[in-house]
Amino acid sequence: MTVYSNFNAQRPRRIWPGIDARVVNGERLTMALVDLAPNTPLKEHHHQNEQVGFVVQGSLTFVIGDQTRTLGPGDTYNIGSDVPHSGMTGPGGCVVLDVFAPVRDDWDKVPDADPDPSSWRMGG
Repeated sequence: MTVYSNFNAQRPRRIWPGIDARVVNGERLTMALVDLAPNTPLKEHHHQNEQVGFVVQGSLTFVIGDQTRTLGPGDTYNIGSDVPHSGMTGPGGCVVLDVFAPVRDDWDKVPDADPDPSSWRMGG
């Protein structure tokens, strides 16, 4: 584990088509900067990890359990362990910062994505 890094120095991982994450793991948690392409569905899924995050830029209509909300920059979300969630990005796409506990070790098995810089560094 390195002490310092930069998200753009992390090779992105292709979580699903149109969804790439740059990942920093600690001993007990994962932090991820996630780029979601415009009008991209986030298929319903759940995981053992607790997940909290916020929208950095763009918009995302999120369904968490039985609650639906359209989120924009600065809006936060809190997803408990094993709670189903899904969504759809807006026409400008979305960048979110997620924190998971425990570590998302399942992401170690996903393929690398295009190494372009995250769109948050590109100004949208």
